Amino acid sequence: MHGREMESETFDVVIVGGGAAGLSAALVLGRARRRVAVVDAGSPRNAPATHMHGFLSRDGMPPLELLEVARNEALRYGVQLVDDQVVGIEAGFTVRLASAGPLKARRLLVATGLRDEIPDIPGLRDRWARDVLHCPYCHGYEVKDKTLGVLGWTPQAASYAQIVRQWSDDVVYFAPTGSLTAATRRQLAVRDITVVDGSVRRVLVVDDGLDGIELDDGRTISRDALFVPPRFVPNNKLLIDLDCDHDEDGWPITNGDGRTSVTGLWVAGNVANPRAQVITAAGEGSAAAIAINADLVEEDIRNALDRQTSSVATSHQQHEPELENRT
Repeated sequence: MHGREMESETFDVVIVGGGAAGLSAALVLGRARRRVAVVDAGSPRNAPATHMHGFLSRDGMPPLELLEVARNEALRYGVQLVDDQVVGIEAGFTVRLASAGPLKARRLLVATGLRDEIPDIPGLRDRWARDVLHCPYCHGYEVKDKTLGVLGWTPQAASYAQIVRQWSDDVVYFAPTGSLTAATRRQLAVRDITVVDGSVRRVLVVDDGLDGIELDDGRTISRDALFVPPRFVPNNKLLIDLDCDHDEDGWPITNGDGRTSVTGLWVAGNVANPRAQVITAAGEGSAAAIAINADLVEEDIRNALDRQTSSVATSHQQHEPELENRT
């Protein structure tokens, strides 16, 4: 835990998830003089990556370094950082932790991200974010003009290969047998994307670097890097437990600023937007924070009016006996 010692009073906002979205929201809310706690389990999705790209003014920075800088910035504004795992959230936003007492919140922001599901192919996970890559916008420039492969294991993978083609003239698309239509083959062919049909058995590694792809029939195709479009799965258990509306794939349904169907509950980043890069997630966290603060201001106004009304009523009650005695 960092920042001031935990107090018993209710936080204005508890943020679950200390990635770019959560910390960006914490920074905005801290600067708005809100009492904020960020709970993070310390397992960022992009931890295997050595560098991140496409973030203005931070291009090439290691992602863990970005998070450390962001945490220190949030601390300057009194945000409390809680290194723990959220195990449940009760109605009214009592946040239960694995290793400490519960936190109470007026508003809740869930920024728990997503997880990448990839095929169970030997060697694939070991090379993840090194030379087995998921995002051409994040990593494409670093492998430009090299021999690239694209694993065609999802329905959208052929379109994904067309994007990867921007970074190299030598792209091989590994297509499961019978998975491509004639039209899709033509589209790949006109941009000189080679199609290799068959099932991938494993990735080949030499001297701690990707060397090629081996197929079930024994063929090997030399490649410098392999792009694998993952299946994105939201880390949405907390949202489901709170009965948050979601689509058939589990993504929460929100308005433009991250507000969900549950009163007082917001989301930001990859838990709601699978395509959000780090800079996008940070922006969504900022937008959600501004909306949350506005919502809290409206509640502060209502509470102040209620106190005023109650105070006036109490004052009238105290003076009524005196008036009766005078009549």
